Amino acid sequence: MSQIAPLLSTLKRELKARGITYAGVSRRLSLSESTVKRMFSEGRVSLERLEQLCQLIDFELSDLVQKMAEERQRTTTLTEEQEREVVEDSALLLVAISVLNRWTFDDILSIYAFDEHEVVQLLARLDRIKLIELLPGNRIRLIVTSSFRWLPNGPVQRFFRDQVQPEFLHSSFSGPGEVLLFQSGMLSAGSNAALRKKMERILAEFNELHEQDASLPLEDRFGSSILLALRPWELEIFQTFRREPSSKVFKAV
Repeated sequence: MSQIAPLLSTLKRELKARGITYAGVSRRLSLSESTVKRMFSEGRVSLERLEQLCQLIDFELSDLVQKMAEERQRTTTLTEEQEREVVEDSALLLVAISVLNRWTFDDILSIYAFDEHEVVQLLARLDRIKLIELLPGNRIRLIVTSSFRWLPNGPVQRFFRDQVQPEFLHSSFSGPGEVLLFQSGMLSAGSNAALRKKMERILAEFNELHEQDASLPLEDRFGSSILLALRPWELEIFQTFRREPSSKVFKAV
């Protein structure tokens, strides 16, 4: 299996961490920006070009390979049991969300009414379930991948669906930085699939911006949530007006 795509993904994250954009890469390598974007999106690059890209971040090719290997050892999901442990303890869930948002030990202490011993104990539990590594001096090293997700319909998602989602939606969405867009229409299975892919790209961009902003001071970052949803459905009260129940079956593409 080709390793170019995961190598380029790792390289892209390292470039972003250093504030190097596609435009910056194009200038330094004397390439058009469209060529750079295509190179990363299609995953086609020569070994010589890959070495040139590594030089932009002061990496040897071997450093990039090692970085990729380290990322592959990181946690991508928790088990059902681990998620249940997190969600059944509100303090543990709070600290878990905080560290996923790149909060430091001091950040947690400064905002929430825990003492140092309590925070250490909570972080030690997160260390045990492989969400973080608790380092000397109470430093926190997040050991999840950039694509870390809670289990589909797992304990955490069920908690958010039952308790967080209703609170999130109980808003006029008219305040600063708020927006709610809702649109209904008739889509084919193919259009549904195309739109789902675009939604995944939006979520990926959200995660990239989250990573990019992680280095900013806590006072410059705000807890932000994004809800992307798509489903073939009909409002229940509309169904009662049907002469006969719909016999159409949606088949995902």
